[in-house]
Amino acid sequence: MAPEIDLVLSAADNTQDAAEAAACAAEVAARYDADLHLLHVIDQRIVHGLETGDLPSEVVADRQQWITGHARQHLPEDGSVTLTQSGAIGFSEDRLDQTPGSVILTVADSLGADFLVVPRVTAHGSPDEVLGKAALHVLEYAEQPVLSV
Repeated sequence: MAPEIDLVLSAADNTQDAAEAAACAAEVAARYDADLHLLHVIDQRIVHGLETGDLPSEVVADRQQWITGHARQHLPEDGSVTLTQSGAIGFSEDRLDQTPGSVILTVADSLGADFLVVPRVTAHGSPDEVLGKAALHVLEYAEQPVLSV
């Protein structure tokens, strides 16, 4: 018997790994006739760059749109899968317990997600890959099934 999956949540930072995870999430959503929600998790360094003006908001928006478009390419053309998205800051200077992993789990619970997809930890460990580091936290504490790609 196939599991009942109504909503797949895919966490995305601004990396190629996140785009590939979003594509996999789109395929899972299509397979189970579920909806897909992309959660764009923003690193504190990006927030700082936006606040200081060192990083134009268009650059961040363009990258998020690219990831969304990549996921959309893997959705059925008949429109049977609804794609929604939101953004969240992965770290807080005021709340030590706010990490990318905890943000993903909080959003998944608040949306009622049934399945989670996150980029896996990579061997090269680039500092831009916020979610790769969060994958272990999500895998350990999620109540939902998790696919780490």
